[in-house]
Amino acid sequence: MEFKLKAEFIELDNLLKVLELTVSGAQAKQEILSGLVKVNGVVESRIRRKLYPGDCVEFGGQKISIIS
Repeated sequence: MEFKLKAEFIELDNLLKVLELTVSGAQAKQEILSGLVKVNGVVESRIRRKLYPGDCVEFGGQKISIIS
């Protein structure tokens, strides 16, 4: 799956909400803090980690490529 940025970046928790992979910001935060989200192949624990074109997020069996 690809996600096209409308701005310079998107924060990790917001990406999960926008793509409806979580039902709320609180759930997105929990999933990230639980170690269930990877960015560029590495478990990411920063909730507001900025994602830029070229980044790849893995969560819930989905791979999301960030594009500009």
